[in-house]
Amino acid sequence: MRLINHDTVGPNLNWPTVIQALHDGHLLPKAEISDQFITKGDDSLVTRAAWIEGLGFGVKTFSVMPNNAAHGLPSVAGAMLVFEEKHGQIQAVMNSDLVTEWKTAADSALGAKLLARPDAETYLIIGAGKVAESLVRAMSSVLPNLKTIEIWNRTTSKAEDLAAKMAAQGYPVKTATDLPSACAKADVISTATLARSPILHGDWITSGTHVDLIGAFRADMREADDTLLQKAKLFVDSRDTTIHHIGELMIPLKSGAIREQDILGDFYDLIPSQKGRQTPEDITVFKNGGGAHLDLMTAKVLMAAG
Repeated sequence: MRLINHDTVGPNLNWPTVIQALHDGHLLPKAEISDQFITKGDDSLVTRAAWIEGLGFGVKTFSVMPNNAAHGLPSVAGAMLVFEEKHGQIQAVMNSDLVTEWKTAADSALGAKLLARPDAETYLIIGAGKVAESLVRAMSSVLPNLKTIEIWNRTTSKAEDLAAKMAAQGYPVKTATDLPSACAKADVISTATLARSPILHGDWITSGTHVDLIGAFRADMREADDTLLQKAKLFVDSRDTTIHHIGELMIPLKSGAIREQDILGDFYDLIPSQKGRQTPEDITVFKNGGGAHLDLMTAKVLMAAG
């Protein structure tokens, strides 16, 4: 059994490798998935398990406690177990933050690779946490024509700090201060917040934009309003972990704002067919719901890189 954390991953790990692993993993037999959520107020305990024939199985358990920041502690903590398939023996124990860091941004980047306009030049990230930092790197690897990356955050100083950090590393990053204006000119938008109610409004979004929704993971959370979902072509990373699990879709489905048939596909549909965006004018929305099958695909890459 191996212990894998940020210090044990080799230097050859990169975003294209992880993104390709997620792509290739969806050409294997469809994953069997099981999720468990326990919530108390703002706090959550999440356990996600997946079994993929030919790849093995894995379980990731993590806590999400948004108020930890006030105590100088990370909001997410957990671990992942990876098992080999033939005899069910544990192959590795991993820091869940490491798996999530690579999986989440690679998931969104693969969605953008399949759905965004290939000539996209302007990218907006709403949120300035760890996910936003990973998104700068991951999206830059699949959107080769990017000229501007903007970061908006409710606390402007956090956006300024992250923008300065990434600019110093050579990325074309700056801070956005007017969210509606930044949305209107963006070719690609990612939301990486813990918002409970919509922070992104459809009236701000112009034709041709690709929207990547990441932050909502509970039944009472959403980042986009009904208007956006109604005017867009809707896709998800996994039907099994989003449609009946996350408020981003559950809430508008319950109200009748959208119908389940409006969700046009997930990675198991998109990757074999390569049929996502139909015209340059389409607005596409991709819900990144995560899922243990994506964690497992990512964990296998991390093991190979260690």
